[in-house]
Order: sequence, then C-alpha cells, then structure tokens
Amino acid sequence: MSDLEQLTQALARNLKRWRGERGFTLEALAARAGVSRGMIIQIEQARTNPSVGTTVKLADALGVSITTLLDYERGPQAHVVLPGQGVRMWSSGAGSEARMLLGDDRRGPVEMWTYRLEAGDGTASDPHPAGTFEMLHVTAGELTLHIGDDRYVVPAGGAVSFEADLPHAYRNEGAALLEMTMAVSIPPVQGTTARPS
Repeated sequence: MSDLEQLTQALARNLKRWRGERGFTLEALAARAGVSRGMIIQIEQARTNPSVGTTVKLADALGVSITTLLDYERGPQAHVVLPGQGVRMWSSGAGSEARMLLGDDRRGPVEMWTYRLEAGDGTASDPHPAGTFEMLHVTAGELTLHIGDDRYVVPAGGAVSFEADLPHAYRNEGAALLEMTMAVSIPPVQGTTARPS
C-alpha cells in the first residue's frame, strides 16, 4: 500500500471515529465544517483524498488537529521528526510545499508546520474558528503575510503571531526562497458531548 493510500485509509477511519465521538451526524459535521455531506461520505469511505483546505475545515469543526485525523504516530514521551519527514499537506508546481511536523490534542489541538515557498509563490487559508492563533518564524527569505485587508512583511530571523479567524495568505514576493516554521493553536470544540457507550 502506498503512503497516499495509507493516509487516505487513516483519514477515513479517524474522521468516522471523531465524528462518532462528537456525536455529529453527517449533516451536522457538514454544516459545522462547510464541507458537503457527499464529500464527507467519500472521505469516510476512503474514496477520495481531500484538499488541505477541506482537511483543515474538518479538523477545526471536530476540534482536533490534522495530526489526529491523519493518525500521525506519536511516541509516548518524545516524538522526533527527522529532516525531510513529516506529512506533506500542500505543494505547488513551482516546488513550494507545506509539511506538518507535529501535532497534539492533549490541551487543545496544537500543530507545527514547515513551509517552503519558491519566489513568486504562495498559498491562502480560509478563516479558522475564533480563538485560533498562529505563530510564524521566518528562517530564510522574506514572508509577505496578508490577514484580511492588511499586509505585513517579515524578514528572515523575524517572527509574527496573529489570530487566524480572518482569511489569510502566505506569499513569497521576493526573489529568494522563503522558509518558515509555523505553530497553530486551535481552541477545543465547546459544547459537544460524546455518545453514551
């Protein structure tokens, strides 16, 4: 089985599990996530590999990290991610990519990502649930961050943090490669109850 097939199977299994634990019907999860009921069915039946945006919406709606939905392995005390490892969640034809390195749900979902954006490339994100917080550290190049109608430039060695409940985009408007690390803190889902055993 290929890595993509394993990822598709893990997502199907975990989406079904977390939807059940939250007590969400297909319709309820579709409404919370802004994802069609048909798409959720296809994902739960491992018939499709959804986009990063769809996976993020589902994780946000369930109040879990993408790591949890992808069943990314964690060690009992420490989990080491070696260079080049992690789950590639997004890539472009220009050679840019985003990899999720780590995630944890013990105190509310928290994720760590790396981004590599080639010159002139970028990616955008829909708003996350209120209370979602992102922190970015630029290690090479220069980041142009768009949050709603505002634009921020962060040089190599700089960092930025922001509430991620508005549309936002990460762009490399420079001539050199942009590399950055991102941490995302997602608020736990409130008001959900698990089904009785």
